[in-house]
Amino acid sequence: MNFYFYILFLLSGLTGQWHPSIKTNIAYVSWEYFVTTVTKVSVKAGRSLSIPCLYGTQYRNLVKYLCKGYRWRSCSYVIKTDGQRKPKKFSISDDKDQSIFTVTIRELTNADSHFWCAVEIDSNYDAGEYFHLSVTTGKTTYPCSPILSVTDQKITGFVGKNVSIEFHNCISDRLQWCRLGGACVENPSGLMDGTRVIINKTGHKDFTVTLSGLKLESGGWYLCSSGEYQMPVHLSVYGKPTSSKFHWLYLLL
Repeated sequence: MNFYFYILFLLSGLTGQWHPSIKTNIAYVSWEYFVTTVTKVSVKAGRSLSIPCLYGTQYRNLVKYLCKGYRWRSCSYVIKTDGQRKPKKFSISDDKDQSIFTVTIRELTNADSHFWCAVEIDSNYDAGEYFHLSVTTGKTTYPCSPILSVTDQKITGFVGKNVSIEFHNCISDRLQWCRLGGACVENPSGLMDGTRVIINKTGHKDFTVTLSGLKLESGGWYLCSSGEYQMPVHLSVYGKPTSSKFHWLYLLL
C-alpha cells in the first residue's frame, strides 16, 4: 500500500460513509488526476444539457456514474455505464479513447442542481467531482438568464476549415476558451494545439469563438468560461466529406 492510499485508508475510518446505492463505505477522493468536469453551468428550465467528465486513463474500463445530491456522502445514483438503470431523463456514454464520459440531463428543473461525476474504483473508494447547475425558471432575472449560454452544444467542422461558436454572456466582457482538462485561451486570440482561436465581441452581450485551420485532433470537449460559469461544447472534426450528406456544408465553410 503506497503512502497516499495509506493516508486515505486512515481517513476512511474518520470520513467513511454509507452510500445508499452500493452498500459500502466510500471515502471521497478528488483531484484533477481522477475526474475533471465543469464547475457551474447556467441553463433554462425545460432544456437539455450534456456534461463531459474527464477521468484518468487507468480507469478506462471501470464503471462511471452520475450521482445526484449536494453532499458526496448522501448523493444517490441516477445512471451508470453498466446499464443497470436507464431512466428517460438521463443518459450516459463513455468514450474510452478520449477518457471522457458524458452525461445528458433532459427537461431540467430547479431540482436538478447538484451532481457528481464519479468513477467506481473499488469497494472502498470512488473518485468524484462536483458540479452545480443553476436552473432558472419564469421571467428573466438580473443580470440575465441564463448567464452564459451557447447556440448549440454540438459543433461540426472539417479539417483545414474554420468553425465559429456563438455565445451569450451577460456578466463580463471577457471569455476564456479551454480544452477540457487542458490549455486555455483568453480573448482576443491565441493558439491552442496549433489551431488559432479568436474571440470576438459581436454585440452587447454576444460573443463568437472562431477556431481556424482545424485538425482532426482539434475535436473533443471544450469549456467556454466567464467568471464562475462555464458552458461545455463538443467539436467533431471530419476530413473532406465523401458523401453528399456533409458535402454542401463543407463547401459553405
